[in-house]
Amino acid sequence: MSQMSSGADQGPGRYEIRVQGRLLPRWAAWFDGFAVDSEADGTTVIRGDVVDQSALHGLLHKVRDVGLPLVSVVRVVADEAPPITP
Repeated sequence: MSQMSSGADQGPGRYEIRVQGRLLPRWAAWFDGFAVDSEADGTTVIRGDVVDQSALHGLLHKVRDVGLPLVSVVRVVADEAPPITP
C-alpha cells in the first residue's frame, strides 16, 4: 500500500501547465488571470499561483474544456519562477 504525501505538498504554489497547441493571450481571462504564453515549440504555457489543490484541479478542468492535449503540470519553486505578467 502506498502512502499519501504530507500536507506540506498540498498548499499554495506557482504552477506551469503546458498544453500542445497555441492559445492567444486573451485566454488569460478564461484561466482566471493566469499568464498564457505561446512557445516556439508549438506549445502554450499557462502560469500562475494556485491557493490549494482544489484550485489546481479546477484549473485542470478548464484546460480539459479547451480541448488541447495536456503536456505537463509542474510546480515551480519560487526562486526559479519567472515573473508572471498577464
